[in-house]
Amino acid sequence: MIKKLLIVIFLFTSLGCAHLRYAVPENLVGKAVVVGMPDIRYYKDKPDSLLLMRQSLVRSFKEEGKSEYLVNERKIYPALIIGGGVSNSAYGIGLLKGWLKSGERPVFKIVTGYSSGSLIAVATFSGQEYEERLANLFTSISTKDVVKQKSIFGILFGDSVNSSALFAKKINDIVDENLMAKIAKEHAKGRRLYVGTTDLDAQELVIWDMGALASKGGERAVEMFRKIMLASCSFPVMLPPVYFQVEAFGRRYDEMHADGGVVGGIFYIYQLMEGMGVSSQLYVLNCCYMSPHSKQVEDNLAAITSRLIETNGSSKMDGDTYRLYAFAQEKGWDYNLAYIPEDFAPRQKEMFDRQEMQRLFKRGYDDAVIGYKWHKSPPGLVDGK
Repeated sequence: MIKKLLIVIFLFTSLGCAHLRYAVPENLVGKAVVVGMPDIRYYKDKPDSLLLMRQSLVRSFKEEGKSEYLVNERKIYPALIIGGGVSNSAYGIGLLKGWLKSGERPVFKIVTGYSSGSLIAVATFSGQEYEERLANLFTSISTKDVVKQKSIFGILFGDSVNSSALFAKKINDIVDENLMAKIAKEHAKGRRLYVGTTDLDAQELVIWDMGALASKGGERAVEMFRKIMLASCSFPVMLPPVYFQVEAFGRRYDEMHADGGVVGGIFYIYQLMEGMGVSSQLYVLNCCYMSPHSKQVEDNLAAITSRLIETNGSSKMDGDTYRLYAFAQEKGWDYNLAYIPEDFAPRQKEMFDRQEMQRLFKRGYDDAVIGYKWHKSPPGLVDGK
């Protein structure tokens, strides 16, 4: 009897210790670097880290062609900022494909994204082939193809409700050496691709320079790219966090990263553009509704958590959308906003509802192929006032 009790205690203890941590000390946050890759990510609120990112951006202006981004003999840089939306991101990829079909979509100097928006950002930056692959993914999967719920013991004593193994495989199928080569080629032309994750220990947004990473080439860079994409899409509790091995002053630590949407709705590199003396044309793609939609939420953990993510994400996107608008107004930049139309009533029956995603994709595509009318201000403001 005692032996059986000891076995049970051991099992419970081992389940509770999902990951033995050697976290970065508080005084070294922002100073630790990915082992062997010191130049692939930046902390948004750390001046020293942002200085390195600014230097990379300055180099990008020298790498671009002299005639690129010229508008009436003046350079204006299109930037695409993509927010997350889980399955609602089907609208975003549909809109981008329709926009490309219309022949009006510019080549973006900067593309940023987090969560499911990071998948769209990578595909859009990389070219039509990968946009097509992502569109096929968002219109063919269902919940069972992406997430698998853990056992009751795994939930109670682990680090998440679901396993990320199925989703990681989807990412691995998309991120290959061919994708890396395409991103590296665009990076060399002076374009920049940034993906956001949240360092849960530091409570800070981490901005990953995916072009710099892709430019390194090799199997390790591919694996690192996949890990970043998985981390960017891993909302806490729903999916487990992703750990990165880092080093500072000769010692190794681990960092716990999760969905970039934990600390923000959308992200743009405000601090870097200050003092640059450049003009930008901002395109903000919110893959969500910007008005409340009533829904009868089932009384279970998965449904409640899904609704929490949706509501929390929309709320943060609203705030960040207005902040970015104010920034653009101050700079005199062209501001453009897209989101799921209010007249499109949701019919979602599960987290990843295949029919609903197909419907969202078609609406986004149809809206854009005939010429999407971008909102020039956030909801509640009229004509920039």
